[in-house]
Amino acid sequence: QVQLVESGGGLVQPGGSLRLSCAVSGFSLSFYAIGWVRQAPGKEREGVACISGRDGSTYYADSVKGRFTISRDNAKNTAFLQMNSLQVVDTAIYYCVSRPSSVQDLCALGGGYWGQGKQVTVSS
Repeated sequence: QVQLVESGGGLVQPGGSLRLSCAVSGFSLSFYAIGWVRQAPGKEREGVACISGRDGSTYYADSVKGRFTISRDNAKNTAFLQMNSLQVVDTAIYYCVSRPSSVQDLCALGGGYWGQGKQVTVSS
């Protein structure tokens, strides 16, 4: 049974940091790209950051470059999204997604497989 279980997220002040985790079961990350897309009210879904399970290549949306870092631990079958210098515009539900594709396709199309979503709220 395939599961993507997310943890982390929450409420943080502007300029703060949060980390999201996505623990995968049912398939090996060594053969799949994994990442996060986000959905804010009234906005289009956006591919935030994606990473290849094969070679570690990454894709970042321009809006988060230099602030967010995606990583994965294939041995633990888990991916991580470190979010620094958070801004109010980063407020959204963040979904972990995965599919056996390029990182560009994953961030553009989403899953494949989806996690349950985690609310990230940046507010003073």
